[in-house]
Amino acid sequence: MTPPPKLNSMRLLESKGIPYEVLTYTPTTRDAEEVAELIGLPPFMVFKTLVVQPVEANKPLLVLLPSDCQLDLKRMAASAGEKKVRLASHADAEALTGLQVGGISPLMLTDKNWKVYADKSAASLQNIVLSAGQRGVQLRVPTMPLLTLLRARMVDVATSNA
Repeated sequence: MTPPPKLNSMRLLESKGIPYEVLTYTPTTRDAEEVAELIGLPPFMVFKTLVVQPVEANKPLLVLLPSDCQLDLKRMAASAGEKKVRLASHADAEALTGLQVGGISPLMLTDKNWKVYADKSAASLQNIVLSAGQRGVQLRVPTMPLLTLLRARMVDVATSNA
């Protein structure tokens, strides 16, 4: 597989001196758990980026969640100080971010100044893997420098798929 082009997410990490490793897979895959399998990592290390919309506010939120978990909407609303939130549909997520589902990355959306939340499980990991902003390309990044760069708030919002 040919190496992917340098993406703005990679340029951002380089500009901040944050190391990363590029992991590639077949870009037709959109499911985060399948991506974890394709790149040979456990699902709890591969984080998906969900676009969440507060019901009473216009500005979406981004939530980083382990690929083998679901988002608890009630806990997410409470963590964000909102009465109610909903998961954006795939079409809405793509329209809001300008990125394809399966390639949505908070690293590509820093200019939007959206609030970013990360499930607390990330704090126990030295590195996490997240989308580079394009289907077929993931980045393995040191967790704490990444969360600091994204100004991500740690929250307890994941529920197991099991």
